[in-house]
Amino acid sequence: MSSNVLDLLSLAVTDLGGAPRPGQQKMAKAVAEAIDKEHHLAVQAGTGTGKSLAYLIPSITAAMDSDYPVVVSTATIALQRQLVERDLPRLAKALEPELPRPLEFAIQKGRGNYVCLNKVNNAQTDSGVDEAEETLLDPAQLSATGAQVARLHEWAGETEDGDRDNLPQGVSDRAWRQVSVSSRECLGATRCPFGEQCFAERARARAADADVVVTNHALLAIDALVDAPVLPEHDTVIVDEAHELEDRITSVATAELSPTAIAVLAKRAAKLSVSGADAAGDELAEAGDRWTEALKTETAASKSNDRFGTGIEGRWTGVPENLQVPLAALRDAAWKTNRQVSGIPASEFANDSQKAAERLAVIVATEELNDTCVRILNASRVGEGTDDPQGEGSTTSEDLLGEDVVWYTADTGPRGPKHVVRVAPLSVADLLRQRLFGRNTVILTSATLALGGKFTAMLSRWGLPKNTATLDAGTPFDARTHGILYVARHLPPPGRDGASDASVDEAARLINAAGGRTLGLFSSRRAAEDMAEKLRTVVPYDILLQGEDSMSTLVEKFRKNQSACLFGTLGLWQGVDVPGKSLSLVIIDRIPFPRPDDPLQQARQEAADQRGGSGFMEVAANHAALLMAQGAGRLLRSVDDRGVVAVLDQRLATKRYGGYIRRSMPDFWYTEKGDTVRGALRRLVVA
Repeated sequence: MSSNVLDLLSLAVTDLGGAPRPGQQKMAKAVAEAIDKEHHLAVQAGTGTGKSLAYLIPSITAAMDSDYPVVVSTATIALQRQLVERDLPRLAKALEPELPRPLEFAIQKGRGNYVCLNKVNNAQTDSGVDEAEETLLDPAQLSATGAQVARLHEWAGETEDGDRDNLPQGVSDRAWRQVSVSSRECLGATRCPFGEQCFAERARARAADADVVVTNHALLAIDALVDAPVLPEHDTVIVDEAHELEDRITSVATAELSPTAIAVLAKRAAKLSVSGADAAGDELAEAGDRWTEALKTETAASKSNDRFGTGIEGRWTGVPENLQVPLAALRDAAWKTNRQVSGIPASEFANDSQKAAERLAVIVATEELNDTCVRILNASRVGEGTDDPQGEGSTTSEDLLGEDVVWYTADTGPRGPKHVVRVAPLSVADLLRQRLFGRNTVILTSATLALGGKFTAMLSRWGLPKNTATLDAGTPFDARTHGILYVARHLPPPGRDGASDASVDEAARLINAAGGRTLGLFSSRRAAEDMAEKLRTVVPYDILLQGEDSMSTLVEKFRKNQSACLFGTLGLWQGVDVPGKSLSLVIIDRIPFPRPDDPLQQARQEAADQRGGSGFMEVAANHAALLMAQGAGRLLRSVDDRGVVAVLDQRLATKRYGGYIRRSMPDFWYTEKGDTVRGALRRLVVA
């Protein structure tokens, strides 16, 4: 198989006008062998390797030889579109003479990414916003949301695929919810009056007949979490942008208790004309009010007794005593409401599809609310011995998620604190091990997988053994001759009070030497804004700041203006691709350790310590190393690129973990001499 794959790779590269790359060939051969021998493989393939072709061609070959498609999962919309709109069509054309049949490929997303025609054609109010939610929105929110919903209704009658990603102008999540449904809320194609026209069903049908199915990590997570398959039956999964897999799976498995969501749900339940439903809706509303008031009262009381003034905000190791009864009551009210509205009369499907869809949505939402309450009680060890009202216990997927972490935040909003309690899995390793790696041959790839020079950390996060096959395919870029890693060791350690005068001066001197052309990566929004404000008075170049315009617009402006600077936070650390003279300097303000008050990261560090490991190294340092590798990777995006990565954090040079983080980054030439770096930047300006 591998020899045939290399022949096809050579054919494709020639047809696409490229040149042979040893790393790409090595990766393609390794992927082909892993699929053929049915073993997992992790591949680090740096920028310029051509990893998409290296895994697509073995995937295509495998799909042609079997009855099942190969699933390719990505973290970003940009890569999904690249695969479906550019890479796969070009490959299909290039390989057509050598393939036994025409290549079929499709993209599959969650149902919530598509317009629901039943919901659009049964709009509930003139504003397009559900009446239950309308009462909780201020006039400005309602007006803006209503305008967006009206535009969505118009677009629904024009679009060919109903895909949110193809919407010409974006809309808020609140507006999108008015025209979409989750998979659990869907009536089903056979019972929906618009089943034959359904955009989601059409996309699913195309995927069922495809050789290569492109999806995202979120849908891959859902496919692993639920017992009913979401994706077409498959044997092989390619996980691109695999460094994002753990976080995306965790995000899907995270739930929250929100007062607004509970109030909306109660109002929706009360509208359903089923015997006892009004009473059940009222009971849920009352339970939600009691829970919210108890949470507010406990917050105020705890703050007065807490010398730090935070009270119960942050991570909970147990539900506060005064909240246990209100939480249990909310759990029971959710389940009672669920039982009251369950059982959709057959006549509703035939005579009132709008009401049937609404009933199903309420059933799903009350189940999820009940499950969230149960998870919080169980995770907090106060619910031990408390039976699940369903009498069925936890599902298999919940068992696989294992221990949960619970935390509370009084999120600030335009109408005051939101008082949200969240629950997330401590680890998704068991879920991945059994539901993903236990069922499929999986190839995981990214430009940054070998943290500290080893794959061990990432394998552990995925739940894979240390002896899993790995490969570093390298990169065609010569990092040591094309890039410099400069650590400003003379600067004081970064503090919490914004950019110091010394760091502002250092950044200004670097930017002036580079003639602008700088990407500034900051650990927080406040840090980015502070540095931008101060530098705008001392450098003669435009400084574009994340948040002042859409990300795509800012990146495009930066790409076109060869003297501009672009500053931002985590959204810029990965995925930004600006080759050429527009970027010759990447400034990183500090090592991006997770916030010390991040409840989930805090719990994971403690768990690592309890196992006898180092929580700091396993969690905080690995988190930072991954982001530093991703951030530094923005510098060299083509073989002709040259430049400097400047780190304004002396700890990268002075602390023991600094060496570990540096080994995770591209192998740039290293220096701590500012004069040398500024001289190199000036030479690049005139080159």
